[in-house]
Amino acid sequence: MAREKAIVGMSGGVDSSVAAWLLKEQGFEVVGLFMKNWEDDDTDEYCTSREDLIDAVSVADCIGIDIEAVNFSAEYRERVFHNFLAEYRAGRTPNPDVLCNAEIKFKAFLDHALSLGADWIATGHYARIRRPEGNPRGEAGSELLKAADASKDQSYFLYRLNQAQLSKTLFPLGDWLKRDVRRLAYELGLPNHAKRDSTGICFIGERPFREFLMRYLPASPGPMQTPEGRLVGTHQGLMYYTIGQRQGLGIGGPGQPWYVVAKDLEGNRLLVAQGHDHPALFKDRLRGTSASWVSGTIPRSRQAYTAKTRYRQPDAPCTLVRADSETCELGFDHPQWAITPGQSVVLYEGEVCLGGGIIC
Repeated sequence: MAREKAIVGMSGGVDSSVAAWLLKEQGFEVVGLFMKNWEDDDTDEYCTSREDLIDAVSVADCIGIDIEAVNFSAEYRERVFHNFLAEYRAGRTPNPDVLCNAEIKFKAFLDHALSLGADWIATGHYARIRRPEGNPRGEAGSELLKAADASKDQSYFLYRLNQAQLSKTLFPLGDWLKRDVRRLAYELGLPNHAKRDSTGICFIGERPFREFLMRYLPASPGPMQTPEGRLVGTHQGLMYYTIGQRQGLGIGGPGQPWYVVAKDLEGNRLLVAQGHDHPALFKDRLRGTSASWVSGTIPRSRQAYTAKTRYRQPDAPCTLVRADSETCELGFDHPQWAITPGQSVVLYEGEVCLGGGIIC
Protein backbone atom coordinates (compact mmCIF):
# COMPACT_ATOMS: atom_id res chain seq x y z
CA MET A 1 0.00 0.00 0.00
CA ALA A 2 1.34 3.45 -0.90
CA ARG A 3 2.19 5.67 2.03
CA GLU A 4 0.29 8.93 2.50
CA LYS A 5 2.36 11.95 1.48
CA ALA A 6 2.80 14.81 3.94
CA ILE A 7 4.55 18.01 2.86
CA VAL A 8 5.92 19.87 5.86
CA GLY A 9 6.53 23.60 5.91
CA MET A 10 10.10 23.73 7.23
CA SER A 11 11.28 27.14 8.42
CA GLY A 12 14.71 26.09 9.64
CA GLY A 13 13.47 26.23 13.24
CA VAL A 14 13.38 23.41 15.74
CA ASP A 15 9.58 23.02 15.81
CA SER A 16 9.01 22.32 12.12
CA SER A 17 12.12 20.12 12.10
CA VAL A 18 10.79 17.87 14.84
CA ALA A 19 7.35 17.88 13.20
CA ALA A 20 8.91 16.48 10.02
CA TRP A 21 10.78 13.78 11.95
CA LEU A 22 7.65 12.74 13.84
CA LEU A 23 5.65 12.31 10.65
CA LYS A 24 8.38 10.20 9.10
CA GLU A 25 8.38 8.01 12.21
CA GLN A 26 4.61 7.64 11.86
CA GLY A 27 5.06 6.17 8.39
CA PHE A 28 4.29 9.12 6.13
CA GLU A 29 6.21 9.87 2.97
CA VAL A 30 7.59 13.23 4.11
CA VAL A 31 8.84 16.06 1.93
CA GLY A 32 10.05 19.36 3.34
CA LEU A 33 9.16 22.69 1.78
CA PHE A 34 10.94 25.94 2.65
CA MET A 35 8.93 29.09 1.95
CA LYS A 36 10.65 32.35 1.08
CA ASN A 37 8.11 35.09 1.74
CA TRP A 38 10.15 38.30 1.66
CA GLU A 39 12.94 39.58 -0.58
CA ASP A 40 12.69 43.37 -0.76
CA ASP A 41 15.78 43.88 1.40
CA ASP A 42 16.95 40.35 2.00
CA THR A 43 20.30 41.10 3.63
CA ASP A 44 22.08 39.23 6.37
CA GLU A 45 21.84 42.27 8.65
CA TYR A 46 18.12 41.92 9.26
CA CYS A 47 16.75 38.96 7.29
CA THR A 48 17.72 35.41 8.23
CA SER A 49 16.11 33.61 5.27
CA ARG A 50 19.44 32.46 3.82
CA GLU A 51 20.55 31.06 7.16
CA ASP A 52 17.12 29.52 7.73
CA LEU A 53 17.20 27.75 4.36
CA ILE A 54 20.63 26.29 5.18
CA ASP A 55 19.29 25.04 8.52
CA ALA A 56 16.20 23.51 6.89
CA VAL A 57 18.30 21.70 4.26
CA SER A 58 20.70 20.46 6.95
CA VAL A 59 17.81 19.05 9.00
CA ALA A 60 16.25 17.39 5.94
CA ASP A 61 19.57 15.71 5.20
CA CYS A 62 19.89 14.64 8.84
CA ILE A 63 16.47 12.95 9.01
CA GLY A 64 16.61 11.64 5.45
CA ILE A 65 13.88 13.47 3.57
CA ASP A 66 13.75 15.51 0.38
CA ILE A 67 13.26 19.27 0.58
CA GLU A 68 12.52 21.99 -1.92
CA ALA A 69 12.34 25.79 -1.70
CA VAL A 70 9.50 27.86 -3.11
CA ASN A 71 9.25 31.64 -3.40
CA PHE A 72 5.93 33.12 -2.27
CA SER A 73 7.25 36.70 -2.05
CA ALA A 74 4.84 38.04 -4.68
CA GLU A 75 1.85 36.41 -2.98
CA TYR A 76 3.02 37.64 0.41
CA ARG A 77 3.40 41.23 -0.78
CA GLU A 78 -0.02 41.20 -2.46
CA ARG A 79 -2.02 39.33 0.18
CA VAL A 80 -0.29 40.25 3.45
CA PHE A 81 2.07 43.23 3.19
CA HIS A 82 -0.31 45.53 1.30
CA ASN A 83 -2.95 44.86 3.96
CA PHE A 84 -0.34 45.49 6.68
CA LEU A 85 0.46 48.96 5.29
CA ALA A 86 -3.20 49.81 4.67
CA GLU A 87 -4.10 48.99 8.27
CA TYR A 88 -1.27 51.11 9.70
CA ARG A 89 -2.19 53.94 7.32
CA ALA A 90 -5.71 53.79 8.78
CA GLY A 91 -4.36 54.11 12.31
CA ARG A 92 -4.86 50.47 13.28
CA THR A 93 -2.31 47.87 14.48
CA PRO A 94 -2.59 44.73 12.34
CA ASN A 95 -1.35 41.23 13.10
CA PRO A 96 0.32 40.02 9.88
CA ASP A 97 0.97 36.55 11.31
CA VAL A 98 -2.78 35.86 11.31
CA LEU A 99 -3.11 36.90 7.66
CA CYS A 100 0.08 35.05 6.69
CA ASN A 101 -1.34 31.80 8.05
CA ALA A 102 -4.64 32.23 6.24
CA GLU A 103 -3.25 33.47 2.91
CA ILE A 104 0.24 31.94 2.60
CA LYS A 105 0.88 28.95 4.88
CA PHE A 106 -2.58 27.43 4.51
CA LYS A 107 -3.51 28.72 1.06
CA ALA A 108 -0.54 29.33 -1.26
CA PHE A 109 1.47 26.57 0.45
CA LEU A 110 -1.51 24.22 0.55
CA ASP A 111 -2.28 24.75 -3.13
CA HIS A 112 1.38 24.16 -4.05
CA ALA A 113 1.57 21.03 -1.90
CA LEU A 114 -1.58 19.58 -3.44
CA SER A 115 -0.12 20.18 -6.90
CA LEU A 116 2.82 18.02 -5.81
CA GLY A 117 0.51 15.18 -4.86
CA ALA A 118 0.31 15.79 -1.12
CA ASP A 119 -2.35 14.08 0.95
CA TRP A 120 -1.55 16.38 3.87
CA ILE A 121 0.34 19.52 4.75
CA ALA A 122 1.93 19.94 8.16
CA THR A 123 3.57 22.72 10.15
CA GLY A 124 5.27 23.15 13.49
CA HIS A 125 2.40 25.10 15.00
CA TYR A 126 1.36 24.30 18.56
CA ALA A 127 -2.34 23.51 18.09
CA ARG A 128 -4.53 20.43 17.69
CA ILE A 129 -7.29 19.31 15.34
CA ARG A 130 -10.15 17.07 16.43
CA ARG A 131 -11.70 15.37 13.42
CA PRO A 132 -15.25 14.00 13.15
CA GLU A 133 -15.58 10.36 14.13
CA GLY A 134 -16.02 8.05 11.18
CA ASN A 135 -15.06 10.80 8.72
CA PRO A 136 -11.49 11.85 9.52
CA ARG A 137 -10.94 13.26 6.03
CA GLY A 138 -14.20 15.11 5.76
CA GLU A 139 -14.29 18.84 5.05
CA ALA A 140 -16.81 19.56 7.79
CA GLY A 141 -16.95 19.00 11.51
CA SER A 142 -13.24 19.42 12.33
CA GLU A 143 -12.41 21.44 15.44
CA LEU A 144 -9.35 23.58 16.07
CA LEU A 145 -8.18 23.02 19.65
CA LYS A 146 -5.66 24.68 21.89
CA ALA A 147 -2.29 22.97 22.19
CA ALA A 148 -1.40 20.76 25.14
CA ASP A 149 1.36 23.25 26.01
CA ALA A 150 -0.69 26.26 27.10
CA SER A 151 2.38 28.49 27.12
CA LYS A 152 3.00 27.83 23.41
CA ASP A 153 -0.56 27.51 22.11
CA GLN A 154 -0.86 29.18 18.69
CA SER A 155 -4.54 28.64 17.94
CA TYR A 156 -4.95 32.43 18.23
CA PHE A 157 -3.03 32.83 14.97
CA LEU A 158 -5.02 30.11 13.19
CA TYR A 159 -8.62 31.21 13.75
CA ARG A 160 -9.05 32.31 10.10
CA LEU A 161 -8.52 28.82 8.70
CA ASN A 162 -11.56 27.11 7.23
CA GLN A 163 -12.86 23.56 7.34
CA ALA A 164 -11.35 22.63 3.96
CA GLN A 165 -7.92 23.77 5.16
CA LEU A 166 -8.24 21.92 8.47
CA SER A 167 -9.19 18.74 6.63
CA LYS A 168 -5.79 18.70 4.89
CA THR A 169 -3.65 19.82 7.83
CA LEU A 170 -1.59 18.04 10.47
CA PHE A 171 -0.13 19.63 13.61
CA PRO A 172 2.31 16.97 14.88
CA LEU A 173 3.33 19.07 17.92
CA GLY A 174 -0.17 19.65 19.24
CA ASP A 175 0.22 17.19 22.12
CA TRP A 176 3.86 18.04 22.84
CA LEU A 177 5.44 20.36 25.39
CA LYS A 178 8.03 22.74 23.97
CA ARG A 179 10.71 21.52 26.37
CA ASP A 180 10.20 17.95 25.16
CA VAL A 181 10.48 19.08 21.53
CA ARG A 182 13.81 20.73 22.33
CA ARG A 183 14.97 17.63 24.17
CA LEU A 184 14.04 15.34 21.28
CA ALA A 185 15.82 17.60 18.78
CA TYR A 186 18.95 17.37 20.92
CA GLU A 187 18.70 13.59 21.25
CA LEU A 188 18.25 13.25 17.48
CA GLY A 189 21.30 15.38 16.89
CA LEU A 190 19.42 17.89 14.75
CA PRO A 191 21.83 20.69 13.80
CA ASN A 192 19.38 23.41 14.88
CA HIS A 193 18.38 21.90 18.25
CA ALA A 194 19.58 24.97 20.16
CA LYS A 195 18.43 27.59 17.64
CA ARG A 196 16.61 30.53 19.18
CA ASP A 197 12.91 30.81 18.36
CA SER A 198 12.09 33.54 15.88
CA THR A 199 10.24 36.55 17.27
CA GLY A 200 8.56 39.58 15.78
CA ILE A 201 7.28 40.15 12.27
CA CYS A 202 9.11 38.09 9.69
CA PHE A 203 9.76 40.86 7.15
CA ILE A 204 10.99 43.32 9.78
CA GLY A 205 13.36 40.98 11.59
CA GLU A 206 15.52 42.57 14.28
CA ARG A 207 15.51 46.10 12.88
CA PRO A 208 13.77 49.00 14.71
CA PHE A 209 10.09 48.87 13.86
CA ARG A 210 9.54 52.59 13.39
CA GLU A 211 12.59 52.83 11.12
CA PHE A 212 11.11 50.14 8.88
CA LEU A 213 7.63 51.65 8.80
CA MET A 214 8.94 55.12 7.92
CA ARG A 215 10.25 53.72 4.64
CA TYR A 216 6.67 53.11 3.50
CA LEU A 217 4.57 55.54 5.56
CA PRO A 218 6.05 59.06 5.81
CA ALA A 219 5.99 60.86 9.14
CA SER A 220 2.99 63.08 9.86
CA PRO A 221 3.64 64.82 13.22
CA GLY A 222 0.84 66.11 15.39
CA PRO A 223 -0.10 66.96 18.97
CA MET A 224 0.18 64.49 21.84
CA GLN A 225 -2.53 65.31 24.35
CA THR A 226 -4.24 63.99 27.44
CA PRO A 227 -7.92 62.94 27.15
CA GLU A 228 -8.75 66.31 28.73
CA GLY A 229 -6.93 68.15 25.92
CA ARG A 230 -3.69 69.18 27.67
CA LEU A 231 -0.72 69.27 25.28
CA VAL A 232 2.16 67.14 26.56
CA GLY A 233 4.26 66.56 23.45
CA THR A 234 4.40 65.89 19.71
CA HIS A 235 3.96 62.54 18.00
CA GLN A 236 5.73 61.57 14.75
CA GLY A 237 2.73 59.96 13.07
CA LEU A 238 -0.25 58.04 14.45
CA MET A 239 0.75 54.91 12.49
CA TYR A 240 3.92 54.55 14.58
CA TYR A 241 2.05 54.05 17.86
CA THR A 242 -0.29 51.45 19.30
CA ILE A 243 -2.80 51.40 22.14
CA GLY A 244 -1.09 50.58 25.43
CA GLN A 245 2.36 51.64 24.18
CA ARG A 246 4.66 52.99 26.88
CA GLN A 247 8.12 53.17 25.30
CA GLY A 248 9.17 55.82 22.81
CA LEU A 249 6.67 58.52 23.75
CA GLY A 250 9.33 61.02 24.83
CA ILE A 251 7.29 62.49 27.66
CA GLY A 252 9.38 63.42 30.66
CA GLY A 253 8.48 64.72 34.07
CA PRO A 254 7.43 63.25 37.42
CA GLY A 255 4.70 60.75 38.17
CA GLN A 256 3.65 57.46 36.63
CA PRO A 257 4.65 56.35 33.11
CA TRP A 258 2.61 57.55 30.14
CA TYR A 259 0.62 55.22 27.88
CA VAL A 260 -1.13 55.61 24.54
CA VAL A 261 -4.88 55.38 25.17
CA ALA A 262 -6.44 56.40 21.83
CA LYS A 263 -5.88 57.89 18.38
CA ASP A 264 -7.87 60.74 16.88
CA LEU A 265 -7.36 60.23 13.14
CA GLU A 266 -9.47 63.19 12.07
CA GLY A 267 -7.54 65.61 14.29
CA ASN A 268 -4.20 63.75 13.95
CA ARG A 269 -3.99 63.66 17.77
CA LEU A 270 -2.37 60.97 19.88
CA LEU A 271 -4.10 60.68 23.25
CA VAL A 272 -1.97 59.62 26.22
CA ALA A 273 -2.54 59.20 29.95
CA GLN A 274 -0.47 58.48 33.01
CA GLY A 275 -0.61 55.14 34.79
CA HIS A 276 -1.01 51.54 33.68
CA ASP A 277 -4.45 51.43 35.28
CA HIS A 278 -5.82 54.67 33.86
CA PRO A 279 -9.57 54.20 33.13
CA ALA A 280 -9.09 55.24 29.48
CA LEU A 281 -7.08 52.05 28.90
CA PHE A 282 -9.97 49.74 29.84
CA LYS A 283 -13.02 48.70 27.84
CA ASP A 284 -15.65 46.03 28.50
CA ARG A 285 -17.08 45.77 24.96
CA LEU A 286 -15.72 45.50 21.45
CA ARG A 287 -16.89 44.95 17.91
CA GLY A 288 -15.07 42.84 15.35
CA THR A 289 -15.24 42.90 11.56
CA SER A 290 -14.00 40.49 8.86
CA ALA A 291 -15.33 37.66 11.01
CA SER A 292 -14.05 34.17 10.29
CA TRP A 293 -15.45 31.09 12.00
CA VAL A 294 -12.98 28.20 11.86
CA SER A 295 -15.65 26.00 13.47
CA GLY A 296 -17.60 26.17 10.22
CA THR A 297 -20.71 27.61 11.88
CA ILE A 298 -21.56 30.96 13.42
CA PRO A 299 -21.57 30.51 17.22
CA ARG A 300 -24.73 31.19 19.17
CA SER A 301 -25.00 34.42 21.12
CA ARG A 302 -24.64 33.49 24.77
CA GLN A 303 -22.44 33.60 27.83
CA ALA A 304 -19.80 31.08 28.96
CA TYR A 305 -17.31 31.84 26.19
CA THR A 306 -13.81 33.20 26.62
CA ALA A 307 -11.81 35.41 24.29
CA LYS A 308 -8.33 36.75 23.68
CA THR A 309 -7.72 40.23 22.31
CA ARG A 310 -3.98 39.61 21.91
CA TYR A 311 -1.63 36.63 21.84
CA ARG A 312 -0.51 35.32 25.27
CA GLN A 313 -3.35 37.14 27.00
CA PRO A 314 -5.14 34.94 29.55
CA ASP A 315 -8.59 33.83 28.41
CA ALA A 316 -11.13 36.45 29.43
CA PRO A 317 -14.72 35.35 30.24
CA CYS A 318 -17.15 37.06 27.89
CA THR A 319 -20.62 37.09 26.37
CA LEU A 320 -21.09 36.87 22.63
CA VAL A 321 -23.70 39.59 22.17
CA ARG A 322 -24.08 39.18 18.42
CA ALA A 323 -22.38 37.33 15.58
CA ASP A 324 -22.92 36.84 11.86
CA SER A 325 -20.83 36.02 8.82
CA GLU A 326 -19.16 39.45 8.83
CA THR A 327 -19.14 40.85 12.36
CA CYS A 328 -19.19 39.99 16.04
CA GLU A 329 -19.79 41.91 19.23
CA LEU A 330 -18.50 40.84 22.64
CA GLY A 331 -19.01 42.01 26.19
CA PHE A 332 -16.45 41.08 28.84
CA ASP A 333 -17.17 40.14 32.43
CA HIS A 334 -14.28 42.39 33.45
CA PRO A 335 -12.91 45.40 31.52
CA GLN A 336 -9.94 44.50 29.31
CA TRP A 337 -6.71 46.47 29.11
CA ALA A 338 -5.59 48.19 25.90
CA ILE A 339 -8.01 46.64 23.41
CA THR A 340 -6.35 47.56 20.11
CA PRO A 341 -8.09 48.20 16.77
CA GLY A 342 -6.54 46.06 14.04
CA GLN A 343 -5.65 43.20 16.35
CA SER A 344 -7.71 40.01 16.39
CA VAL A 345 -10.29 38.99 18.95
CA VAL A 346 -10.49 35.20 19.07
CA LEU A 347 -13.40 33.34 20.67
CA TYR A 348 -13.14 30.03 22.55
CA GLU A 349 -15.53 27.53 24.04
CA GLY A 350 -13.35 25.66 26.49
CA GLU A 351 -10.37 24.37 24.50
CA VAL A 352 -12.15 24.78 21.15
CA CYS A 353 -11.29 27.80 19.00
CA LEU A 354 -14.49 29.01 17.33
CA GLY A 355 -13.09 31.87 15.25
CA GLY A 356 -13.01 35.61 15.63
CA GLY A 357 -12.64 38.95 13.89
CA ILE A 358 -10.58 42.12 13.54
CA ILE A 359 -11.14 44.60 16.37
CA CYS A 360 -12.57 47.90 15.09
